[in-house]
Amino acid sequence: MILDNSFVLPQKPVILTGDRPTGPLHLGHYAGSLQNRVTFQEEYKQFVLIADMQALTDNMGNYAKVRENVVEVAMDYLAVGIDPEKSTIFIQSKVPELAELTVLFLNLVSVARLERNPTVKEEIRLRGFERDIPAGFLSYPVSQAADIAAFKARYVPVGEDQLPMIEQTNEIVRRMNRSLGRDVLVESEAIVPKVGRLPGIDGQAKMSKSLGNGIVLSASEDDISKAVKQMFTDPGHLRVEDPGQVEGNVVFTYLDAFDQDVAFVEDLKQRYRHGGLADSIVKRRLEDCLQAMLKPIRNRRAALESDRAAVLEMLRKHSLIAREEAAKTLSEVRREIGLDYYFL
Repeated sequence: MILDNSFVLPQKPVILTGDRPTGPLHLGHYAGSLQNRVTFQEEYKQFVLIADMQALTDNMGNYAKVRENVVEVAMDYLAVGIDPEKSTIFIQSKVPELAELTVLFLNLVSVARLERNPTVKEEIRLRGFERDIPAGFLSYPVSQAADIAAFKARYVPVGEDQLPMIEQTNEIVRRMNRSLGRDVLVESEAIVPKVGRLPGIDGQAKMSKSLGNGIVLSASEDDISKAVKQMFTDPGHLRVEDPGQVEGNVVFTYLDAFDQDVAFVEDLKQRYRHGGLADSIVKRRLEDCLQAMLKPIRNRRAALESDRAAVLEMLRKHSLIAREEAAKTLSEVRREIGLDYYFL
């Protein structure tokens, strides 16, 4: 039998995802992205970015917070099942090629266009910057575009509120390709998760590290129990026999996100709407669900805590892999621009 050496297995499409290391990851991250990443690593060539440089855009002067959370976020990744044999988990600042590509991209986008980005406008409002906006914060969509383009990511998982970021990334990619005279960079496509953004346990629209209204993945049994007891339900459900509202009820939102027994949850909803079902029973169901889900994550994380050196070594190796990948793209761009300076 003659083997055809020209046959090459098709490569998996590239997907890029990640988080800013500004605090421990919580259930909102798990529902919106982390559990999907465990699935994605089987289907895609997955790069997982710990965006420490972007975290500094609104944490300048609080270096210790960002630095310490790099390892914490990495351990959360590993604890939920992101496999370092299948995914590349790397630190943004250890890949300086991303910064150089960002500088090149900044020449392709105006300040006015950045200020029109609705995601940026909302973040500026939330942080109370008004006109005193750090230039790094205003231009972080350009940094995100460089991250995506450097790895030629075909897919980027984002929430609906981040869709303008992907739109702006593709605008920059198209402009760069036009300026180079050929398609060096790849346009990306957003993957929006089925589970939307989880509300905070206080009923706020967003579970947030800064608001302290979430349940972190490393939460103890007591922490979980306390958080569930504090959760908002239906303020009009004053007595057990009163009909209750399911829509907008935080406890049912969490059950929809995490309880695997969909039929049982639907039955609870019907009983709650009809009246005669106490909030305490619904909360007990949710607590049991969260305790069972988070216990193995907590245990794996504790094991990782005992060998932080191994986590650091993984980050070092993976950052080198990511840097090699990004360097290929940057080299292409520099060559087309004429910045390779072959004569030196």
